[in-house]
Amino acid sequence: MTVFNEKQEELEHFETRMGVPRGRLAVTMDLVTDAMSLVGQHGVYCQSQRWPGKPVMDIQMIMKNLTSAKELIQSVMEELKAKSERTSGKHNTEAM
Repeated sequence: MTVFNEKQEELEHFETRMGVPRGRLAVTMDLVTDAMSLVGQHGVYCQSQRWPGKPVMDIQMIMKNLTSAKELIQSVMEELKAKSERTSGKHNTEAM
């Protein structure tokens, strides 16, 4: 089953509200957030022996990369929103 089938309702909801590119990115953000939650839970059980109370190094690296991915996705969503607002602002000005 593809992500488009599995997440069909979420995709339709966000694509309708935000447009296709931003809607798909919103669902992607949700998936990354879910992955971060699962990795975080795993990190509770896989503690570093060198630094008690901290997850093992591979889990720390996974969390760092997921956090970075979310930042990049968010920046693209903001850029698309700004571009959309600039474009719709031009159309509104021309209509007057």
